[in-house]
Amino acid sequence: MDQAITEKDITLAIEGMTCAACVTRVEKVLARVPGVTSAEVNLATEQARVHGTALDLDTLAAAVRRAGYDAHVPVATTQEAEPKRDRREMIAAVIALALAAPLVVLMLLMPVGIHWMLPGWLQFALAAPVQFIFGARFYVAGFKAARAGSANMDLLVALGTSAAFGLSLYQMWIGGELYFEAAAVVIALVRLGKALETSARHRAMAAIRGLAKLRPATALVLRHGVEAEIPVEQIRVGDVVVVRPGARIAVDGQVVAGDSEADEAHITGESLPVAKQVGDTVTGGAINGSGLLQVRTTAIGAETVLARMVRLIEDAQGAKPDIQKLVDQVAAVFVPVVLAIAAVTLVGWLLAGDGTAAALLHAVAVLVIACPCALGLATPTAIMAGTGMAAKRGILIKDAEVLERAHGVRIVVFDKTGTLTLGKPVVTAIIPAPGAASGDGPMLEIAASLQSASEHPLARAVLAAATARGLAWLKPDSARAIPGFGMAGDVDGKTYLLGKRALLENHAIDPAPLIAQAEEVARAGNTVSWLAEAAPEKILLGLIAFADTEKPTAAPAIAKLADEGISSVMLTGDNRASAQAIAARLGILRVEADVLPADKAARVA
Repeated sequence: MDQAITEKDITLAIEGMTCAACVTRVEKVLARVPGVTSAEVNLATEQARVHGTALDLDTLAAAVRRAGYDAHVPVATTQEAEPKRDRREMIAAVIALALAAPLVVLMLLMPVGIHWMLPGWLQFALAAPVQFIFGARFYVAGFKAARAGSANMDLLVALGTSAAFGLSLYQMWIGGELYFEAAAVVIALVRLGKALETSARHRAMAAIRGLAKLRPATALVLRHGVEAEIPVEQIRVGDVVVVRPGARIAVDGQVVAGDSEADEAHITGESLPVAKQVGDTVTGGAINGSGLLQVRTTAIGAETVLARMVRLIEDAQGAKPDIQKLVDQVAAVFVPVVLAIAAVTLVGWLLAGDGTAAALLHAVAVLVIACPCALGLATPTAIMAGTGMAAKRGILIKDAEVLERAHGVRIVVFDKTGTLTLGKPVVTAIIPAPGAASGDGPMLEIAASLQSASEHPLARAVLAAATARGLAWLKPDSARAIPGFGMAGDVDGKTYLLGKRALLENHAIDPAPLIAQAEEVARAGNTVSWLAEAAPEKILLGLIAFADTEKPTAAPAIAKLADEGISSVMLTGDNRASAQAIAARLGILRVEADVLPADKAARVA
């Protein structure tokens, strides 16, 4: 029990790693620190996760530094700083390639009979900046690795290109063949690969930053009857947070006062706001609707739903599947093996009597060919890019092992809203009441006038429909939300109601003439809003139907899965008739409807 209490995880940012051999080295030195039970280092994220008892950050960092790397607590990089760094890396790679290009282009002309080469001094002038300016980082990192008693890809790059460069200098002195292009091209290409890899990693992390930004930096907290705006980090469990209309909810909690709706699309994918009243739970990052809410905090910081989502993505990007563990094992012995092969090659050609120059040339060839460090970068970068792009599209991957096993999937379960559908409602039907003087056009104009100042998703749908028809709407004299029911407003001297059927009944307006049509529209998967005049007369004007339409890519995706032998299932909280209608249009044969959000995970299992 005591061990369980004292066990903890520490995340370290590691600087100076360039290949899988570096990863293995850092993992070994961390594992040898007293109290560490496991250490996992990821090259793509440049982070180490250490698990153990009585861990000390300074001790761990000192162990990493003795191995030739730097370690510190991760510091959030600003979104503006990363593109600047990426541009600098790419500019350096492009300049290195530009200097190496003249050396390579002339070589490519040899197969067509053109054997013209640049003068030796000019080749040296082009290759030297690449070798000692753009290649300086390889010398520094390689020296640190050698000093720590290990070998990494940087050491291999430094040795291989230095051998080619040094041999070329010797050959230039005696008037022999030059190999400056080999050294320059290897350094330029490795720099380019590093720049592309860094850029891909930063793009992948953008999904995590996007989720984290959903949480506001400050919140209004009610203490001793007074509202105070404080940083969210200072909020404690039990604090009552005041959420004004249109504001983002800062914490996970329970509504203790007020009625409103919350847009929780970032969590559930549900495009329509969910009604919230006393006793209901709310999620941090959701957008409050038209009412004022007071929320008692139940979770803060790392325990919120939003924070757990971010951690899920980070875990998936940082975890190692079996294939990456195999790569790390190979890379750990890769550099020493290559150096040994180069040495054997050198000795072998010397013993064969081909001369020192030929022996050196063949040994250098072994080193140069083995220089690129794609072996250590390909797998972690692919995992990071894959999980990052998936998160950007709303797909959260549990861990790297799940990603690795995805090729064996034979059934895919889709949530409906926001996954198979666009995630935003559109007007699908306008039905005037029998005998009403207004047709569908005037009805839409009235509804647009009422909704013109609202940011509600249904309001945006009404305004989009009115704009598409070229209709003009008036600015309302007044408009007010009625939480849980809809809204009322005065337009051109008349008072109108727009919302749920109960709103009309509360104002003694009979919805009976359109009840049958409303039920039919609802069965087809639509949300219904009723429109009526409340003053000076009480008149039912009609109803407006909204639906979340299918994504254009949904049906082709379902068809492509079917071609691969993969079955699709729709899982939704909608009623069965509505779900079946959408599933039929998409080509999905199996539907699990009327499933509560809390029950969806169990239904999948």
